[in-house]
Amino acid sequence: MKTPALLIFSLALLTLTARADETAQPNPGTETRAVINPDVTWGVWEGWGASLAWWGKAFGNREDLADVFFTTRTTDVNGERLPGLGFNIVRYNAGACAWREFDGRRMIVSTDILPYRQIEGFWIDARNTDPKSAGWDWSVDANQRAMLLMARDRGADRFELFSNSPMWWMCRNDNPSGGAKATDDNLDPAHYANFAHYLAAIARHAEQDWGISFTTVSPFNEPTSKWWHANGKQEGCHVSAPEQIKVLPLLRAALDAQGLAGLPIAASDESFYDEAVATWKAYTPEAKALVTQVNVHGYQGAKGNRDALHRIVRADGKRLWNSEHGDKDPAGLELAQNLHRDFARLHPTAWCYWQPVDGGRYGKGGSGWGLIDADMNEGRILKTNTKFFVLAHYARHIRPGMIILDSGDPHTVAAYDAAARRLVLVSLNENTTGHTVRYDLGAFTALDGRIDGWLTEITGDSRYKSGVTNAGLKGSILTVRFPARSVQTLELRATSRNAPKS
Repeated sequence: MKTPALLIFSLALLTLTARADETAQPNPGTETRAVINPDVTWGVWEGWGASLAWWGKAFGNREDLADVFFTTRTTDVNGERLPGLGFNIVRYNAGACAWREFDGRRMIVSTDILPYRQIEGFWIDARNTDPKSAGWDWSVDANQRAMLLMARDRGADRFELFSNSPMWWMCRNDNPSGGAKATDDNLDPAHYANFAHYLAAIARHAEQDWGISFTTVSPFNEPTSKWWHANGKQEGCHVSAPEQIKVLPLLRAALDAQGLAGLPIAASDESFYDEAVATWKAYTPEAKALVTQVNVHGYQGAKGNRDALHRIVRADGKRLWNSEHGDKDPAGLELAQNLHRDFARLHPTAWCYWQPVDGGRYGKGGSGWGLIDADMNEGRILKTNTKFFVLAHYARHIRPGMIILDSGDPHTVAAYDAAARRLVLVSLNENTTGHTVRYDLGAFTALDGRIDGWLTEITGDSRYKSGVTNAGLKGSILTVRFPARSVQTLELRATSRNAPKS
């Protein structure tokens, strides 16, 4: 039976509207009541992070950027004093590019890719499988490795090895940007085992020679997306779910053979929440058993079915990360909105930004994609976007080891540090007028009345401004006034009635 087109459209519109309403801010001028409930928790927070890749290649030797992203120290960047974000997660990109010819073959280069997006890979000659042979060059990609090590030295403690594309010669068309059609699987089946060996060899070499012990390895990046084509703007490879299922046991075997039996696999870093649901459902029980952590990216925005992904992943006992978010809104409203959707419906235990330093499609800057704007082609920092300060509220205050509590409000994230008896509330007012939130803290005792606060006005002047003059605690009710389009963080000393432990 065929459904009339108008009915299909109406049903789709109702579905999208219903999903949007789940996190819609109340009408301007109204008040919100948020009941902080320590009896309902969403896991222990693992941390915040970023992928290296392009900005690591362009700026990997800059200690000021290492400081501002991987410590909480105040750091001078390009003449501006910035609060360090304190990332503890680093995603290192195993490159796919090399310019050495062998057997009459050479890498095919996309007409649209920019040099800073070509990440050099280590296995340069397919005829030599021994990572210690002349067929491997461990000197390449020096800048990205430098930033990886600086992050470690500053306290980063979770390291993920990920691949945008296999080495160029493992691709069906020798092009690490994608196939002739974006829907073509471009990893040559003849090289499935070589691809697995490549990732395992990098993980082993990193442990022995770099002093980096990867905590997860993610072999696929947005593998079922439909934009990895031969003239793409970056490295990418379409790998359908049936082909992923074939690669996963080979990767597990390769890691085990390198003495890395304890290194977990993460998969499959789909671009959209709905794609992640489809891929996970397509995995066989045997494939699922090989995956410890499910990664997803946040590019579907408000439309994705986060709830379904959370349910099926947790039902299978897996960790769930949003391992990549990026957007071109320099003000940070879109970033904050997606963060709150994730906390309210996806319930990940970690969250990573894609490129904290970025220059947009052509690398020249001014795109809004980066937390810090830069000319990537010239290696020049331009300016700090407001979204940097927006993210500071979450990354600096919701720290690893804290317990994420149910807040009863999709615009409030609540986290609790049981050891320090510290309650953290980070709330977003996305209205164009002021808004009041009344937090019910009746589940807590020992509220000593001290409130520490920080404010960023997304469209105003305040940038992670400390000090609270618009918050008051009366009994167990905390009343806070929010300026238009703002993010505010509040920290209180409190004891949970059920004292959850990290």
